[in-house]
Amino acid sequence: MLEAYRDVAPRDMLDEIYLLAKALKGLTFQHVNSTRTGGGVAEILRRFVPLTESLGLGTRWDVVAGTPEFFEVTKAFHNALQGGEADLSHRDYEVYLECLRENARRLSFEGDLVVLHDPQPVYLADFLKPAAGTHVVWRCHIDVSRPNARVWRFLRRAVVKCQAAIFHVPQFAQDLPIPQLLIAPSIDPLSDKNRDLSEAEVSAVTDRYGIDRARPVLVQISRFDRFKDPLGVIEAYRPSKVILFGSRARGDAADTRPARHEALPEGRHAGAQRSAPLRPVLGGS
Repeated sequence: MLEAYRDVAPRDMLDEIYLLAKALKGLTFQHVNSTRTGGGVAEILRRFVPLTESLGLGTRWDVVAGTPEFFEVTKAFHNALQGGEADLSHRDYEVYLECLRENARRLSFEGDLVVLHDPQPVYLADFLKPAAGTHVVWRCHIDVSRPNARVWRFLRRAVVKCQAAIFHVPQFAQDLPIPQLLIAPSIDPLSDKNRDLSEAEVSAVTDRYGIDRARPVLVQISRFDRFKDPLGVIEAYRPSKVILFGSRARGDAADTRPARHEALPEGRHAGAQRSAPLRPVLGGS
């Protein structure tokens, strides 16, 4: 599977990966997150798990089960960690903890390296005791540099039970008593969203939404969420026509409207100056 990247990655990089895999042969990896579909973490794991397995590294992917109420709470956690408001009751925290206790009864830490992704499963580090030789790390995929203090205080109690924490960049991290590692943001050049589009595919979209291709276009493709910073996209390149192409991710309905409402007034203002008219396009869910 790694050979598919031979034409798009530096040769020495692929050779280094093969050498590292050889050195790690016999070790196993376990990833735990909150969904197999939708969202960036699931997108990463859908490619990463078969890739590591193709290198001879046993890899397991477990997903925590939860009620709609549980996922409403974890979405609130997600927003609060990025500095959003959090109106969470004592019962909300109990809903989260009880759900993770239930998951702890059916799951176990079985890899030499266990990676808990984002806040949803992090309290498994408190509820499950790793076997000797098992290392549990927390991988944070969001910016927690300015979190809601109460929510971070609650989650931090579980984070520090891990052996290490992983962040994208130093600026996104928190002061922790455990080692902190960095995995830089990256893309998969062979994924569907990064492949070249045919002329027919481009025309089908631009014709459907009435987009003038003679003008410079700046496109942001993401779900409608204020933390995706649509206003920052507008500010980045005002002379162009700005198109925000996204969808309502499941469980994100509460975020869709605020993101569009915050962006539209700025877009109208920019349009009045003949600089960056805004066109939000809502795709499928």
